[in-house]
Amino acid sequence: MTDPDYMARALELAARGKGYTSPNPCVGAVVVKDGQIIGQGFHPKAGGPHAEVVAIDDAAARFPEKLANATIYVTLEPCNHFGKTPPCTHKILNAGISRVVVACKDPNPNVAGGGIEFLRKKGLEVVSGLMAQEALTLIEDFVWNVQHTHTPFVTLKCAATLDGYIATRTGDSQWITSGASRNFGHELRHQNDAILIGSGTLHADDPSLTARIEGKPSRDPARIILDTRLTIKEDAKIVIQQSSAPTIIVTGPDCDCAKIRRLKDRGAQVLECRVLENMLDLNDLMIKLRNLSITSLLIEGGGRIAASALAAGIVNKVCYFLAPKIMGSNDGIPVFNGPGPEKIKDVFELARVTTRHFGSDILVTGYIEPRNMPVGNGQ
Repeated sequence: MTDPDYMARALELAARGKGYTSPNPCVGAVVVKDGQIIGQGFHPKAGGPHAEVVAIDDAAARFPEKLANATIYVTLEPCNHFGKTPPCTHKILNAGISRVVVACKDPNPNVAGGGIEFLRKKGLEVVSGLMAQEALTLIEDFVWNVQHTHTPFVTLKCAATLDGYIATRTGDSQWITSGASRNFGHELRHQNDAILIGSGTLHADDPSLTARIEGKPSRDPARIILDTRLTIKEDAKIVIQQSSAPTIIVTGPDCDCAKIRRLKDRGAQVLECRVLENMLDLNDLMIKLRNLSITSLLIEGGGRIAASALAAGIVNKVCYFLAPKIMGSNDGIPVFNGPGPEKIKDVFELARVTTRHFGSDILVTGYIEPRNMPVGNGQ
C-alpha cells in the first residue's frame, strides 16, 4: 500500500464521525509501521478524543513495540494548542512517531500551519497536502465557519422529475425519488445541525423532520419552520414529537402572543425575524441561527423557499436529485417557484459538480461561488 492508500483509509474513518462532531470537524487517523496498519481511529464527538489520540492509543494497546519511528496519516493538521484536550502534536511526539502525513492544513487562518511547523522543528518529517481536496470537502462546513463566523454553511436539497416538478397539480409527491435517495436524504439531515422548511410544506405534509438511518444511530437536526404569520398548528408533529433536537419557529413581529406562549409551553422556540416585503429576511435569519451555534443548515422547503434561498444568496451547496420520471405536462408544482433572471448570463451556475447514482436516480451536487447574490426573502 502507498501513502494515498493509507490516507484514503483515514478519510473513510473520518467520515464515520460526520454528523456527530459539530462544531468540530470530523477527522480520521491511521498509524503505519513497516507496511502494516497498527492503529487507527476517528474523532467520535465534540469534547471526545481527537483522531490522532484514538489511533495512537489503539496502536499502543495492540502493537506497543512498533510505535517508535512509525508514520501517522491524519486528514487534518494536528492541533498545537490546549483546548478541551491537550495538543495532538505532543501526543505524536511523545509516541515516538517520526513521520506525519497530513491531508490539509487547519483552515483557521489564526492557527494554520502551527502544528506542522511545531513537528518539523522537533525533527519529524511532515508531508502536507496529500488528498487535500477530499479532506477539505469532508469538513466543508467547518472550513466555512472558521472563515465566515456570521452565517452557517447552507445546503439546498431538491428532488424533482426530469421535467422539473416536485409534485403533481394536486400536491401529490410520494414518491418522486427512490428509497435509496430518501435514505441519503436522512443522512444529510443527520450531518447538519438544522433543517429548514416553510409553512407551506409544514401544512401540506405535517413532517417529522427527524433523521432515520437504517443500521446506525443518528442525530436529529434542529427543526426550523419559516412561518411569518404564525399559522402553525399547535398539534403539528414537529411541536409534539419527542426529540433531543429543538423546534424553532421563525416568525415576524406582531404575532399572537398567547399562541407564542402556548407553543413555548410545549417546548418549541419562537424566533422573531425581520420582515421585508411581507416575507422573512433570510439573511437576517442566518445571522440569528449562527448566534444559536447552528453551523450547518439543510434547506428542504418547497419551490418558494428554494427560490428565495437562492435569491437571498445564502446557499453554499446544492444537492439536486433527478428521478427518471416525466410529468409530461406544464401544471405540476415546480422545483423553484418565483421570478427568475431575464438573461442566461444571470442564472445560478454550479461549480465543482459531481454526480452519483442512487438506484435509478441521479444526484447532482455542486457549489455556488461566490456567495454574493442580491438580498431575498423567505416565507
